[in-house]
Amino acid sequence: MTQSENKTKYFIGMIVAMLIWGMAWTSGKAAAEHSNAEVAAFWRYAISFITVIPIIFYMKTSFKADKLGVFYMVLAGALIAFFNYLFFAGLSHGQAGYGGTLVTAISPILTYLMSLTIFKTQITTKQILALSVGIFGAIILLKIPFEGLGFLNVDSSYFLECAVVWSIVTIIAQKAAQRGVDPMFYTLVVFGVTGLINMFFALPFHPFVLNNFDSIFWWNILFIGIFAGTFSTALFFISASKIGAHQTGVFMFIVPVGAIISSWIIYGEEIMLSTIVGCALSFVAVLLFNSRRGLRKKAQII
Repeated sequence: MTQSENKTKYFIGMIVAMLIWGMAWTSGKAAAEHSNAEVAAFWRYAISFITVIPIIFYMKTSFKADKLGVFYMVLAGALIAFFNYLFFAGLSHGQAGYGGTLVTAISPILTYLMSLTIFKTQITTKQILALSVGIFGAIILLKIPFEGLGFLNVDSSYFLECAVVWSIVTIIAQKAAQRGVDPMFYTLVVFGVTGLINMFFALPFHPFVLNNFDSIFWWNILFIGIFAGTFSTALFFISASKIGAHQTGVFMFIVPVGAIISSWIIYGEEIMLSTIVGCALSFVAVLLFNSRRGLRKKAQII
């Protein structure tokens, strides 16, 4: 098998993982509609934590981490618990396709901006261009030219907060990786911390009384927990390690495809032109940032 043929299966694996992550937005909306944000948030990561354990041992994952690495993992878990709540709360009010697109497209741009601010890194002309394109794409996605500050309504504000929180989590994940923490061990700890924190907020709603929730909730939460959580996360890390970091960011823009199409099929959500244009511009921005010429400069940022 040639190197090109060998990489093909990892490209396919990455595409499958991204599509499932996109579909999770529509599935999450169904789960939230048949329970509430607190219960759905707890069960999503409780299931992911339980089902990732066999994969951790199968992959012979290293459990090595220093104190700072552990701190980063716990902090990330706490932030993702907040993200998890915002995810389901946003889906209770807003559209799954729009939410999946908004968070996926804006989060990388915010991550770059935060990295530049925190680490005071010099920025190249191409990076300025990429940021400009990305910010313009975010403005279109938020429909600012058409609705002004209308994006601050309840339908969009949760998703915007999701994007901000996920950007911070991304930077923390990069810091944990610099401490030599294995990505799958990082995932295990984060899943566990997230599930535990969300459990405390779910307890008033009796999440362990299983017959309180119908089959629609359980099928969707199992899909999100097992396939979007454990399976796709493992697939993502395995494929990313073979494809290379410089190409991984580009694949994230397959997520909106899964979100938009699945939400259109299940909920009949309108596919807005502003969503497509904004997502496309953000995709171009990430392409510019992840091009090989910019790798050396970018590495200094993270």
